[in-house]
Amino acid sequence: MTIKDKREFNETDEIVITKEKTLANLSSQKEKSKIQLYSFQLDSFVLECLAKAGCTGDHAQQLAETLLCSDYRGHYSHGINRLHIYVHDLMMKSTAVTGVPSVIKSKGSTAWVDGNNLLGPVVGNFCMQLAVEKAKEFGIGWVVCRNSNHFGIAGWYAEYACRNGLVGMAFTNTSPCVFPTGSREKSLGSNPICMAAPGMDGDSFFLDMASTTVAYGKIEVADRKGETWIPGSWGADKNGDETHNPKEVLDGGGLQPLGGSEITGGYKGTGLCMMVEVLCGIMGGSAFGKNIRQWQTTSKTADLGQCFVAIDPECFAPGFPIRLQEFCDETRNLTPINPSKPPQVPGDPERAHMNMCDELGGIVYKKKQLDHLKNLADRLGVIMRLVEDKI
Repeated sequence: MTIKDKREFNETDEIVITKEKTLANLSSQKEKSKIQLYSFQLDSFVLECLAKAGCTGDHAQQLAETLLCSDYRGHYSHGINRLHIYVHDLMMKSTAVTGVPSVIKSKGSTAWVDGNNLLGPVVGNFCMQLAVEKAKEFGIGWVVCRNSNHFGIAGWYAEYACRNGLVGMAFTNTSPCVFPTGSREKSLGSNPICMAAPGMDGDSFFLDMASTTVAYGKIEVADRKGETWIPGSWGADKNGDETHNPKEVLDGGGLQPLGGSEITGGYKGTGLCMMVEVLCGIMGGSAFGKNIRQWQTTSKTADLGQCFVAIDPECFAPGFPIRLQEFCDETRNLTPINPSKPPQVPGDPERAHMNMCDELGGIVYKKKQLDHLKNLADRLGVIMRLVEDKI
């Protein structure tokens, strides 16, 4: 695979949301005729929804950028699919809409930050920018925070470091939704792990993953799409037993750690979940483990712990981007089991999705996601200025 490869558009259940009434990048009229295109100022729509919840200005803009970036990268579970949850938290006053994060303690290349219960992207941007500043001065920046909220995709923050020529890492704890191996109780979050490192000519190693087999939002998306079956190792029912039914996962069940059950290595995923908790909740002095508030409840603040790391590779062996590029290309060029599915490196699926969006001139969504947005718009009294363009 090369970084110019793209994912195929599925005209059966996908649409394109664009600001432009053109598909000039597509080569043929036949190809254009397959595309269901809508003109829609999606960023303005997100900002209008947030304004209804009392969040405006820079804070709203930072959240909107994070959500749309997630969809652009193909991580729909953390994009506008989550907008209604942020709106609910803001309306219930469980998330602060004004203020700035504050540095509690700073020593050399490290800092401990209080997010002051602000929106997760506001806290995350502050912390990673601080980590990058410290990395440029000391070679490494390590910033941990408490009292934050859901910050979207971890890749948003690691990418910022990567754009600055640094290796970036981001972690967060989350609400308890995971059954540790051998347990019938949920006590861990899906606790994502992310590392982005710059290669050559815009390429990169870009790992962004939950420490569970899938993120909780992926099962929410499957259910919203009407799917009635999910693969094994994704989730468990309310008793902690593996299930293939997404509704059983969402109705009191939970996720399985990466690897699924013990016999297939789930104890390793449990260890990764706990490692992230040590870096975030324990080190950050925030809520941790089963003490974090339940997902989509507002009886108390989320008080999430998050960790942001930036490393200057020039402090070590010379030629890091060149060596990394050689490693990535070597992996991509391995003999494939299936020639139509060659080996990939972390970040390739997202690049293929972004290339597809770029060619189509907008962001690709599932058609059913429009229904979800329409329901939110109706509840908030926001007009969806969605216009279908005939090609």
